[in-house]
Parts: sequence; structure tokens; C-alpha cells
Amino acid sequence: MTPVAVIRGDSPVVLGMPHGGTFVPDAIHARLNPRGQGLSDTDWHIDRLYADLLPGASVVKSTVHRYVIDANRDPAGASLYPGQNTTTLCPTTDFDGHDIWLPGQAPSDDEIAERRATYHAPYHAALAEALERARDRHGVAVLYDCHSIRSDIPFLFAGTLPIFNIGTNNGTTCAPEIAAATLETCRAADPDQTVLNGRFKGGWTTRHYGRPEIGQHAIQMETAQRAYMDEAAPWTYRPERADRLRPVLAELLTQLKTLALSGRLSSPRGA
Repeated sequence: MTPVAVIRGDSPVVLGMPHGGTFVPDAIHARLNPRGQGLSDTDWHIDRLYADLLPGASVVKSTVHRYVIDANRDPAGASLYPGQNTTTLCPTTDFDGHDIWLPGQAPSDDEIAERRATYHAPYHAALAEALERARDRHGVAVLYDCHSIRSDIPFLFAGTLPIFNIGTNNGTTCAPEIAAATLETCRAADPDQTVLNGRFKGGWTTRHYGRPEIGQHAIQMETAQRAYMDEAAPWTYRPERADRLRPVLAELLTQLKTLALSGRLSSPRGA
């Protein structure tokens, strides 16, 4: 099993999918407790949700489950949301705060370092290469980081999550035109279910690659899973819901491509 799957395209837009993978090596799977083996925190069906929405877009997907190592966490282990509940580079709990490992089986520091080299680094090498290719071809690249999550997770956030959760790390990771187009498209679909830089402001991937000053922009979309699937095992994809959501996402990605090719993107806050 390769740790990353890549679809090479010629668009300035690159889709990142760090949490859609479900592969867990047998030796690691055996150390997870039954709750961990359920893999409940997967971005289920994220590749199917975005499939073929933007012809020519490059896609970089981690094939490894986030319980092995989280490809959207700082490799140094720093928290993305200090003071708030979250999960770590190699999670010890799930999104509900429950242990996922059998007693004494959580990974050691040495094992985390090995997993980082084996799974985390190849994903980001592929993502960096895709963005570099886009910038070499077009002079600009837009990383659109694809995520989804259950709507109600009290351990992580209060209340029910809106459907469209847009993250730009408070306006630092992309040109304001990109944030504005994303917000406008989502609000046109459902103004009451759209938020910018709410609970999810963009993960490590968005923050790391978002460098508008060099023509490399990044934005995260965290979609509430109720919009396209069942939020309980067996995590069934619901085409009748997805077919209402996918045109919104397709319009959004097309807008981002048009902006990238227009030559009109500015740097945020005078960067």
C-alpha cells in the first residue's frame, strides 16, 4: 500500500485530501481497541464527493487513516488550536475524547517518528510537488483542502456545525478574492449554513502551504457530513443529498480556477 495517491492535472487548483484514507497496517490495527478499529473519524467518501468536479485538477490523497498518523497535523506535534480540545499527530483519542488504543499500546515517540517518515512525509512531498507544478505552469497555485466531519461532536465544538466551514487562518493563507468567492458561493447555496474562520480556521496543511506572497494560496473546506451521507456506521453515502451539494462545490472550484487564471489575486493584508 502506497501512503499517497496522486492524480496529476494541469489546473492551478490542487485538491488535498489528508483524511480520506482508511488503510491501517495489520500490526497497528491489532493494537487499536474496538472503538479505534471503527475508524469513525474518517472523512468518509470525500474522494467520491469531489470526484470530477473540476476537470484537470490535481488530487493528492493520503491513503492512510488518521489514527495511524494525521497528515493534517504539524509534524512537530504543536497544537493547531491551543486551549481547545483536538486530536494529536498520532491520536490517542477519537473526536469524542475516548481512548482508541488497547492499554499500553499507544505509539511511542520513536514509533511516531517512524510513522512521520513513512506516511506523513510522502503525502506532503506529493502535495508540495503538485503545488510547485501548478505554480511553474500558471504562476499561481490554489490548494483547496477537502475535509468533512460529523455535525455534532460536543468534545470538539458546541452545537451543530454548519454545512460549509471555510478556513483561511483569519485571512492569512489566501488572497481575499479567494475567501470572498468561496464565501459568496456557499452563502448563495445556504446563507444560514456557511461560516468563515469559525471553529475550523484551516489545519496545518492550509497554514503551512498558504503563502500568497509567492502566489501560493490555500483554503480549507470542512463540510458537515449530514449534507451527503449518514453520520453513523456503516457511514452510507447518500447520492440524493450529495447531488444537491456537488453542484455548489463544482461552482466553487470553477470560481477558484477562474480567479487563479485571471491575474487579479492580491496578497492578504498587504503581505
